[in-house]
Amino acid sequence: MIRPEPLTAEAFAPFGDVLEAAGTADKIINQGLCGRFHDRARLDFGDARAGISIFRAEPRSLPYRLDLVERHPEGSQAFIPMTEHPFLVIVATGDDQPDTPRAFLTAPHQGINIHRGVWHGVLTPLHAPGLFAVIDRIGPTPNLQEHWFKDPYTIG
Repeated sequence: MIRPEPLTAEAFAPFGDVLEAAGTADKIINQGLCGRFHDRARLDFGDARAGISIFRAEPRSLPYRLDLVERHPEGSQAFIPMTEHPFLVIVATGDDQPDTPRAFLTAPHQGINIHRGVWHGVLTPLHAPGLFAVIDRIGPTPNLQEHWFKDPYTIG
């Protein structure tokens, strides 16, 4: 069984970026009333453009059966929750196929940006309504590879 870890920038660095307003703001703007946490994600869309979509995913529960991961070889993918609820993030290193996955549990108000080509689980909210703003590549060529595990993992 894979136990979810708390999501931290350091632990998640091999897979992507943690999107949160942690620490001191980089800039103070809007007449001193707004802290800007500047340039917190490495967005990468190759020769395509960025798009913002809204996803509504069905909530899942723990223990969670992980039988599928996917990756996007042509661009990064950011998930920004539109509620305060935490969600499960599953990622894995690996070239042609994924290595043993790692699982992270977000804190409220954390989002993620998964770097180009990183294996990851599907969007896995743990509470309804499962609403997310997703920033990813919009382009004319395919950008999805899937891997089905012969022996599924249990995340719990």
